[in-house]
Amino acid sequence: MLPNNEYESRETDFNIELHSDFPSNIPTMYPSFYFSNDSSNVKHTNFPIIDSTLRNAIEYENASHNPSRNGHQGNDTLYDYYNCIASEGNMSYLNVSCETILNYSIPLYGYCTPALLLVTLTANSLIVIVLSKRSMASPTNFVLMAMALCDLFTLLFPAPGLMYMYTFGNHYKPISPTITCYVWNALNEILPAMCHTASVWLTLALAVQRYFYVCHAPTARTWCTIPRVKKCIAYICIAALLHQSTRFFDKSYSLVTIEWNGHLTNVCHIETADWVHEYISEDFYYTFYFSFRILFVHLTPCASLVALNVLLFRAMKEAQRKRERLFKDNKKRECKRLRDSNCTTLMLIVVVTVFLVVEIPLGVITALHIISSLIYEFLDYYIANLFILFGNFFLIVSYPINFAIYCGMSRQFRETFKEIFIKSSHPRGTKTECESSKYSLVNGPRTVTNETAL
Repeated sequence: MLPNNEYESRETDFNIELHSDFPSNIPTMYPSFYFSNDSSNVKHTNFPIIDSTLRNAIEYENASHNPSRNGHQGNDTLYDYYNCIASEGNMSYLNVSCETILNYSIPLYGYCTPALLLVTLTANSLIVIVLSKRSMASPTNFVLMAMALCDLFTLLFPAPGLMYMYTFGNHYKPISPTITCYVWNALNEILPAMCHTASVWLTLALAVQRYFYVCHAPTARTWCTIPRVKKCIAYICIAALLHQSTRFFDKSYSLVTIEWNGHLTNVCHIETADWVHEYISEDFYYTFYFSFRILFVHLTPCASLVALNVLLFRAMKEAQRKRERLFKDNKKRECKRLRDSNCTTLMLIVVVTVFLVVEIPLGVITALHIISSLIYEFLDYYIANLFILFGNFFLIVSYPINFAIYCGMSRQFRETFKEIFIKSSHPRGTKTECESSKYSLVNGPRTVTNETAL
């Protein structure tokens, strides 16, 4: 345990990037937000790893006028978020200790996230293993498997950086050489954003597919086939890669020597790449990128999912009334088929709802941040930082929940799981219910008229 004064010094001494060339009033993307509270003061927040949209930067101007603590917090014993800025002469550099509110980010990202990573790795790997079973092959299952992989990699890519910075307490240390800065940017910014974008679009594809199965079954049998779904998954992944592709090349890094803790230390100096200046301009580039992301990664998918959830719920209630009529007419086969379809629909509604619960708040605060940055400043960025810090954390928490949903609501998923991992407990030659593939993923036999397997 460090003494208070030593802890305070270490908490505010880490510089990660030196910024000098950002567009005017346009958000850029790096491990931090920069917020200007007035013309002469700069405030910033950072939301490590999960969604790179939540780690934008706004122009870092007039930083030399901002009060710099240079590793000291005076007589305060608590981490001082508002005054956590470091500068070297006329050059201002970002302090990783200032990127988040350390009082919360260290316990959440440093201690809780590694445990959640282990849980997510286990749960999503089990989902992939079970759904990849031949008896489980269905269009919906391929989408669910792709979603599980995207969610897993969204957390897996930045995990090494999180643990290095927050678990092992290295957030105050400089990052160099330049290749390390490139890797840091890719693993903590670009690749998580790409995987999360793909996951958002796959969730939308899942809801659209289920809507067609429930409300337009003939169309679904024609278009929602396994080959077509595989192609759709591939197109979504390619689109997510293209959306983030320029992020690999829109910054350039160089080493700059500054004095840090009484020693000359190399840090990564970051500038916008020359091609952005020469061919399209920074203002247009960042405005287009973030406008596209807000519209097509956050707001439009979330609004569409809410609408589809409502339509699916209405269709499910109507099917339930029809099932009751069939039950009265003693048409048991049709009654069971509707029950199976309703169970699958209900499970997908739950999956989409969990997604929306964590995604809508992040999308809204991101949109408000961009509006506040470009049009009129109205956000309290300390509150916004705190909000998204916990929002990102709950996004991590949501990743393994799907495994619990499948286990709790899907008999076929449970049966296949038992068949794979617990089949040794059954005597050979004995046909058990768990070894049968005649059941759908939800409580009943498979049918050919509609897809009832999740």
